[in-house]
Amino acid sequence: MGMSVTISVATEQDAEQIFRLQYLCFQREAALYANYRIAPLVQSLDSVRQELVTDCVFVARLGDEVVGSVRGGLTEDGAAAIGKLCVHPRLQGHGIGARLLRAAEAALAEERGAKKFRLFTGHRSEGNLRLYRRVGYETVGTSQGTDGVPMIVLEKHAGEYAATA
Repeated sequence: MGMSVTISVATEQDAEQIFRLQYLCFQREAALYANYRIAPLVQSLDSVRQELVTDCVFVARLGDEVVGSVRGGLTEDGAAAIGKLCVHPRLQGHGIGARLLRAAEAALAEERGAKKFRLFTGHRSEGNLRLYRRVGYETVGTSQGTDGVPMIVLEKHAGEYAATA
């Protein structure tokens, strides 16, 4: 490949690339559930731009290209909700998703005081579940997504992020 993938805080200039990447990456999830109205596919560009202002957003870059992204923010109970983790299909399976998760966890714990991390994934999303469990997340329940997809809720304590880094 010649270049290394780097992880960094996203900037306003990354919004369109994040938006396009998210749309590309979540096609597989939509097909898995036969539901093309899942949240990442119907999110607006303006909403992505707003998340860049309010949330912790990280990107993976290969040169100037955004090839991965993740977002996180604090919830009312002090947990950090991590979401919309995506890596370009041609680069999946190389540890980029785990690196993005670690960056988000570190920022959310150190800068925003998160006590635990929480994420949701579809019940049929075996690849996602393998990744999350490998980096220390445990299933704590289920929920129904706003798009009707049954979701698995996973959590990990904030003190554990350093052990998986």
